[in-house]
Amino acid sequence: MSPSTWRQPASDSDVPSDPGQAASSADGAPDTGSTAAVDTSGRSERRFWSARRIPAALVALLSVAAIGLLLYDVVSVRAGRSAMRWRRRLAEELATRPLDDTWVIVGAAVAMALGLWLFLLAVTPGLRRLLPMRQPTGIPGAEEVHAGLDRRAVALRLRDRAVQVPGVQSARVAVGHRKVKARAWAHFRALEEVRADLDATLGEAVTSLGLARQPALTVHVRRPKKG
Repeated sequence: MSPSTWRQPASDSDVPSDPGQAASSADGAPDTGSTAAVDTSGRSERRFWSARRIPAALVALLSVAAIGLLLYDVVSVRAGRSAMRWRRRLAEELATRPLDDTWVIVGAAVAMALGLWLFLLAVTPGLRRLLPMRQPTGIPGAEEVHAGLDRRAVALRLRDRAVQVPGVQSARVAVGHRKVKARAWAHFRALEEVRADLDATLGEAVTSLGLARQPALTVHVRRPKKG
């Protein structure tokens, strides 16, 4: 993460934006009115990219070890010594084994899987736990700041806001880059009233986060199980 990148905990500070509509359902029934995520920034969302230090270190160490061992063997052969046993065995196996051999197929599959894994690591951002925030306008140097919120902190904050709604006994909130799903259990008041209050409270809380992409909000309200 660059020096100009910082993480901000979830808070109640208001950031001006157009609030997105929220969709909800009562008694756990799915609601077809779920709204799509709204990008209120007017610009493309900048995701946080992971440095991939562990995969890069593993690939570098394995590459250095393999190349160093091979180079040492080549230099030894040039100096008049015989090649190492493992290289002679490898050359013999590659020359004699057919392409439809089981071990050849397994080795090719493993190499392809590792290559695909490294390719996916190279082209995907990673750091999915961070939600990019909208960059403020009209402030000098603001375009150089890349701020984000931790998804777990946002989920905890929204859950705390949800349990403050009258009638809510407990709640669970799952936060993603495109959707926020809230499940609440109401032990008194009508479910429709609790759902409406949750829509308003959580919708305002999500809007106040100032995210680069306004996630869609879905609320499910039901009664807790008896006994």
